[in-house]
Amino acid sequence: MPMVMSAALPALRDDSSEVARRQPPHNVPAEKALLGAIFVNNRAFERVSEFLRPEHFAIPQHGCIYAAIGLLIERGQIADPVTLRRYFEQEQTLAEIGGPAYLMELAESATTVINAGEYGRLIHDLHLRRELIGIGEDMVNDAFAAEVDRTANTQIEQAEQRLYDLATTGEYERGFEDFSRSLEKALEMAERAHKREGKLAGVTTGFRDLDQLLGGLHPSDLVILAGRPAMGKTALATNIAFNTASAFVRSKGAEGAVVGFFSLEMSSEQLAARILSESTNISSDAMRKGQLSNEEFDRLAAIAPEINRMPIFIDDTPGLTVSALRTRARRLKRQHNLGLIVVDYLQLISGGAASRPDNRVQEVSEITRGLKVLAKELNVPVLALSQLSRQVEARDDKKPQLSDLRESGSIEQDADVVMFIFREEYYVNLRKPTQRDDEDASKFADRHVKWEERMERVRNLAEVIVAKQRHGPIGTVELVFQGRFTRFGDLDREHSPEA
Repeated sequence: MPMVMSAALPALRDDSSEVARRQPPHNVPAEKALLGAIFVNNRAFERVSEFLRPEHFAIPQHGCIYAAIGLLIERGQIADPVTLRRYFEQEQTLAEIGGPAYLMELAESATTVINAGEYGRLIHDLHLRRELIGIGEDMVNDAFAAEVDRTANTQIEQAEQRLYDLATTGEYERGFEDFSRSLEKALEMAERAHKREGKLAGVTTGFRDLDQLLGGLHPSDLVILAGRPAMGKTALATNIAFNTASAFVRSKGAEGAVVGFFSLEMSSEQLAARILSESTNISSDAMRKGQLSNEEFDRLAAIAPEINRMPIFIDDTPGLTVSALRTRARRLKRQHNLGLIVVDYLQLISGGAASRPDNRVQEVSEITRGLKVLAKELNVPVLALSQLSRQVEARDDKKPQLSDLRESGSIEQDADVVMFIFREEYYVNLRKPTQRDDEDASKFADRHVKWEERMERVRNLAEVIVAKQRHGPIGTVELVFQGRFTRFGDLDREHSPEA
C-alpha cells in the first residue's frame, strides 16, 4: 500500500519561554492590606464575606488566615493577631502561615475599612483571571489529547459550561433581599396578570381550563407532564409549545413566549409535521405516506409561511446530557430571549460524566435538579415530559398517581407542578369484546352494546390531572383529543367532542 504523505503543518511560534516567565495575575499587597484591615476592625469582614472565599486568595497562607478569621467571627470572637495566634497554635499550623511575626506584619499592612470592599473585589477579579487561564490551558490540553469518544462539539460545550459557571460565580448566592423589594416584585407580577386579557401571571398553555387552574406556566417552575405510552404526552407538549409561540406572535411579545424544544425522542421534521397537521386539519399519517390530495397540499403550502414565523427552536440531538442541555438553553436565552423550555422526555437525558450508570435513581435525581436549577437561572418555566412505571397497567383504575412516576422520589420532590395525561378511551378500546366460541350471539351482542356505550362516553376525551401544584390547587381538566391531527383542544361542554 503506498504511503500517504500528510500536508505539512504550519510552523508554530515558540513562545514557551515567554509563557513560562509570565506569572498568574495576583496582588500580594492587596491581600495583605485586606487581612490587616480586618484585624484592625472586624466589620471589614462583612464588606467582603458575601463574595470572597478563602480559595480566591493567590497566597494559600492568606486563604488559611481568611478562613480562620471567618470561623472566629462566626463564633462571636474577635479576630486579630492575638486570637489567631492562639487558634493556629491549637491547630498546630502556626508555622505554616508564617508564625506570629507574619500575623503582626499583616496588621501593619492594614488599610481602612472603607477601602476593604475595593480590595476584596480586586482579589476576586484576579482569582477569576487565574481561573480563566486554567480553563484556557485545559482547553488546549484537551484538544491535543482528546479521547476518541469525545467530539470537538462535546469539548466546546464543556468549555462553555465552565465559562458560564465562572461568569455566574456568586450570582445565585445573593444573600438576603429586603422584603420591600420582594413585595414589589410580587405586586408587579399581580399587575401583569391583571392587565393581561387571560388574567395569567405565567406563560399561557393555550388551553382555557388548564390556564385557569395553573395560572399559566410560571417562570422558574419545573413542570412535569407524565403519562403512559400512547396517552399523548408529546402531542400535548407540542400543542402547548405552538400555542405559546402563537400567542407571542399575536401579541407582539406581550404574551406567550419564545420556545426552546429539546426533542430527544422525535426528529425535528416529525415535530414540524405534527404542527402542520394540527394547523391544517390534515392527518400527519397521510402526510408521511404521501396520500395528500392537491387541495390538501395547497393548504399545507398556504399555511407554511405563517407557521414559519413561529418562534420555536427545536434541538433533536439524541442522548443530550443535562449539562449540554443547560448550555444550549442559556445560549438561546442570550440570542432570542427564550421564555419556555420543553424537554421530551426526561428519561432520555444522559447523566453527566460523573454519574454512575448502575444507579439510575441517583442519575435522574441529578437531571431533575439540573432542570430545576436551569428554570431558576433563566427565570423561565421548564416543561419536562416523563414516563410512568408499568404498575399503572396492573391496576383496575388506570388513572395515574404520583407514586407511578418512574424514579418518582426526586421528580416529585423537585417539580413545582406534576401533571398526568390520561385517556380512558385508549383502555376501553383495548377491552373491545370478541365473541367466544361457546358464547351465544345475543350475549355477545349485549356485551358489544355495553362496550359501545362506554366508548361513546369517553370518545375523544382526555384528562389532564394536576396532582401537585406548589402555588395553587390540584384538580382535573378535561380536553378534547383528535388523534388524526395529534391535537388537543378545549372541551365544549354543550356539545359532544368531534371525531
